[in-house]
Amino acid sequence: MPLIPEEPQIHESVPGPRAVPAAGRPAMTPRPVPGPRPAPTRSGSPGPRSGPVPAPRAAAAGAKAATPQIQLIPASAQGALDAADEAVDLLLDTGRAPGEVLVLTTGEAHPWAAHELSFGEASYWAQHDAAEDVFYAAADAGRISPRPVVVLAVNGGSDAAVAGALPAAVARAGALLIVCGDPQRVNALLPASA
Repeated sequence: MPLIPEEPQIHESVPGPRAVPAAGRPAMTPRPVPGPRPAPTRSGSPGPRSGPVPAPRAAAAGAKAATPQIQLIPASAQGALDAADEAVDLLLDTGRAPGEVLVLTTGEAHPWAAHELSFGEASYWAQHDAAEDVFYAAADAGRISPRPVVVLAVNGGSDAAVAGALPAAVARAGALLIVCGDPQRVNALLPASA
């Protein structure tokens, strides 16, 4: 794909989504299980829809909404972004569509989000709405739509910010939530209902 003149080229050394893992790079964190997959469609029925995933419907009275599978990848606050990137790589390598994955951060913005925001909010949110690629955002961003898989990088932020990000990430994850962070901190702040 040709580069747009106003868009600088992103070099391999800049963190962000990778199509394939870097050669010779050792895996520094445990690798997540790919998680539940959507049920296959019946013969003759339309295939998977493209576009944004609709918000979950409210549960019927007395029925409990489905909770996504939650996986914790131990990582320091400084290593949470790398762990999240590795989780995304594994998800894509195991067949997840890029548009099914949302990456949220509790501290500093992911470098890919910062790069995309440099072109303006309208362009950034248009990518979110298109739901064609992995999307990176701050955990407290209010405009984010649910996706089948959410990766939450606990890369900083106050305890209150992390405590608020955890249930919000659970609510946005359709099938799988992968939390990359310090297990003691995450477990202490994880709501009892998650």
